[in-house]
Amino acid sequence: TTETLRSALIISAVGVPKTITGSMVQDRTILIDVGTTRLEDGSTVGDIAAADFVDRDVWLTPVPGGVGPMTVATLLAKTVECAKKE
Repeated sequence: TTETLRSALIISAVGVPKTITGSMVQDRTILIDVGTTRLEDGSTVGDIAAADFVDRDVWLTPVPGGVGPMTVATLLAKTVECAKKE
């Protein structure tokens, strides 16, 4: 917790729901939530407890729909780049 409180950027890819909570993060922090977990009720949640940050001054990627589309776009761009080199 001490390390996360001192961090300006936190990237979480643990795969454990709600690992990063509001008490672990200072305001004006950038939170990139890479970890996703599908719960028994069918909902998808991230490593970061998003509800803890609703009224906070932080930047938080959404789950789902945050990092995944950027990953796909980057993979496609790199595939095209490799194909052009052939």
